[in-house]
Amino acid sequence: MAVSGGIAAYKSAELVRLLRKQGAKVRVVMTRSAMQFVSPLTFQALSGNPVHSELLDADEENSMGHINLVRWADVLVIAPATANTLAKCSHGLADDLLSTLYLAATCPVYVAPAMNQAMWHKTVTQENIQKLKSHGVIIIGPEQGDQACGETGFGRMSEPLAICNRLMDETPTRCLSGLKVLISAGPTREPLDPVRYITNRSSGKMGYALANAALKAGAKVTLVSGPVMLSPPVNADLISVETAAQMHAAIIGKAPAHDIYIGAAAVADYSPMITEQGKIKKQDDQTTLTLTLQKTRDILAEVAQLVNRPFTVGFAAETHDLEQYAKDKLTRKNLDMIAANWVGRDLGGFDSEQNALQVFWKNGQKNLAMTDKNQLAEQLISLIAERREYERGNKNTA
Repeated sequence: MAVSGGIAAYKSAELVRLLRKQGAKVRVVMTRSAMQFVSPLTFQALSGNPVHSELLDADEENSMGHINLVRWADVLVIAPATANTLAKCSHGLADDLLSTLYLAATCPVYVAPAMNQAMWHKTVTQENIQKLKSHGVIIIGPEQGDQACGETGFGRMSEPLAICNRLMDETPTRCLSGLKVLISAGPTREPLDPVRYITNRSSGKMGYALANAALKAGAKVTLVSGPVMLSPPVNADLISVETAAQMHAAIIGKAPAHDIYIGAAAVADYSPMITEQGKIKKQDDQTTLTLTLQKTRDILAEVAQLVNRPFTVGFAAETHDLEQYAKDKLTRKNLDMIAANWVGRDLGGFDSEQNALQVFWKNGQKNLAMTDKNQLAEQLISLIAERREYERGNKNTA
């Protein structure tokens, strides 16, 4: 648990006590500002472990205390997280033990913000929160109420019991521990000429959220990504591609060595038959332009047909007849599962921070309600692990 410098640090002492009561082993990191509010001795007594505050600890065997700490932890929770701490973490700064610990963390990270209501509502703070969410960080609170400054509003750190319960309920199981997961994400770009291309509206957010969720679940993740404006998940093996042909080559080459393949990318169905070497010019006497397109290779179907095929999960984004098209795709491409969502109805999907899924498999289905894509990804990863284990059990007893 990392404690930054705010009056809410007094609540963190109670949080340590509650976590210990639940059987958790707790080690505490404090910033210098935090030590102005609560004595390190308090946390040492409650946690039963020395408190860490220095980035480079001469008492550590290799003087790399931040690496040793972060490798020890199953979960990192920053409580309270001040506006300054949120800003440093969201921008990747690492000038003290807490921020360096966050940057080196590969485990799930929970953040409990605490600050004045005006600071919480500041645009830059909300931008930092959204950036942390896109990195897979789970935000707890803040709550509304009276503040130490005498003002009232959002910014109070959530109560220790609520944080403790959330951690106990949501700490992800290692349901994919030891497995290799291959995920595709984002759009492809099919060039018309050196300056133009055909693409789609996929942001890649769902695929990247799935990569983060799979990492949290203990998997070794390879992410094949089209061009997106997202930070790559920490510890995923990232392969950047642009065209459908490049994505096909990367995925078909990697798939046999993986246990699970999740095709979340929006791969172009067609690409230009001819890519002009020079820029296509507008002709004064030409009112129309004809482009000849050719079908791209079906990556998902080809993965499902491999001799050493992974457990194969497809995606279907539809504007109508969602269930019919998804079930048809499931059967036609010989998939193990398919996750389907509506697009074009203001119901999440492309460019949105939220989404909802209808997941289908042979003789079964489950609806995952509208929620944040990071939470939705964790739900889907858990379902994939469950279904894969069920299918393997049936094969072994057949």
